[in-house]
Amino acid sequence: MKDRLRELVERAVPSGSVIQRTVKSGIWVTATKMAVRLSQILMLIVLARLLDPRAFGLMGIALLVLSAIRRFTNIGINAALIQDEQENVDEYLNTTWCLEAARGFLIFGVLAVAAPFIAGVFDEPSATPLIRVLALSPLLYGLRNPAVVYFQKDLSFHKDFVFKSSGSVVQFVVGVGYALYSPTVWALVFATVSKSFFKLFLSYVLHDYRPWPTFEVAAARRLIDYGKWITGASIIGFIYSEGDDAFVGWFLTATSLGFYQYAYRIADMPASEAAGIISEITFPAYSRLQGDLDELRGALLQTTRLTAFIAFPLSFGIAAVAPSFVPAILGDEWRPMITAMQILAMYGLLHAITRNFGAVWKALDRPDFIVKTGLIRVACIAALIWPATARWGIEGTALVVVGVYVFPMLPLDVYLSARMVEARQRRLYAEYLYPFVAASVMLGTLWYVASATTLTPLVEFLVLVPSGAVVYFAVAFLLERQFDWGIERNLRMISDGIRG
Repeated sequence: MKDRLRELVERAVPSGSVIQRTVKSGIWVTATKMAVRLSQILMLIVLARLLDPRAFGLMGIALLVLSAIRRFTNIGINAALIQDEQENVDEYLNTTWCLEAARGFLIFGVLAVAAPFIAGVFDEPSATPLIRVLALSPLLYGLRNPAVVYFQKDLSFHKDFVFKSSGSVVQFVVGVGYALYSPTVWALVFATVSKSFFKLFLSYVLHDYRPWPTFEVAAARRLIDYGKWITGASIIGFIYSEGDDAFVGWFLTATSLGFYQYAYRIADMPASEAAGIISEITFPAYSRLQGDLDELRGALLQTTRLTAFIAFPLSFGIAAVAPSFVPAILGDEWRPMITAMQILAMYGLLHAITRNFGAVWKALDRPDFIVKTGLIRVACIAALIWPATARWGIEGTALVVVGVYVFPMLPLDVYLSARMVEARQRRLYAEYLYPFVAASVMLGTLWYVASATTLTPLVEFLVLVPSGAVVYFAVAFLLERQFDWGIERNLRMISDGIRG
């Protein structure tokens, strides 16, 4: 069975030049992200109908704790292995496996002991058993085959597709199946753990490498030396990306956290995941181009243009359809999240159009920029989040998160990225202009249609989505013809890369 599965996967190996392989691999990354996120979205929608917001809030507390300890112990090994110019990194894999396994056991032990105290911080004792069971997930992750790093390092995203999408399918089946049997928060817990268990099994099916518990100090030192900035970035990333969740759960209630996290996930997911596809395939490609600054500059501008072309309509569209999407798809009890979801759609946009910058910083061996800019963001959010949340609730929290991203973070990210590749800042800002105009026209049109008609939420949602797509692409086409925007050349290059 294992040989048969491996044979089927190997038939679709991307080949050709680095650019061609990158484009082809992008198709696999897109398929992976779509499969993973589609299954997650479907699970969230189904479970939103079966569970109440408080259940999601309790799960949110447990996941926040798990995410925090994972982030604080992330030593950036995979990034170090991908960035390494050597194609074969087998010499590091046994050491990698030992480090990750030790990390998994450490997390499991800490959470098993500390769960009651952590739950007490949020004044939710019922979160204690959830935290303990979820602690199995990082333990299983630490024991997986370390050779899965080759899926990204070698641009072998066809294997990554099987690895990630299969786990998500298992998560969906277990989560929904258990919720139909017993509609409690345990459906979410068992879904998460089952995904980790299945991916552990699959990691050994998809790659022949078999780790052995041997540890080399020199190899560990080299990995950790690069990864220390990834560790810092991971910690800072948790604070500014999930610190607001933790604050809402502590300052307000588990139910408020359920609303806020759902609004955040839905608003951020489409645009940032599209950008994540580009970022995931460009980091290995950027690493291979790090010796040619001209090529790297051109690649950054092209990926910025493509990211903006995708992210602007997705984020503006979410803001427009949120009032009809929430009651029609999730249910009336989720209406309190609508305004926060509209605000956070702008966070999804900003997150998406700057996400690719981090790949450039890491490829040029400056992962410290991620930490340093993250510290600035954390300081700004920390100064504003308490008074804003106290005054406006989860909407105030969302306003702070978006406002800090608009200024000072966006100008700072653009400045550093332009300096790294020796480009003018206005060239990066110019890539945002045309999609902003097209998406603004789309947004205005959708809001007019929504205000001028009296349709049920479901019918309105079904009308607005295709209408928005037609308006955006029509305006984008006119801008391309009038001003030679350049997006058509990008899309043609992708098409040629696929055929090549």
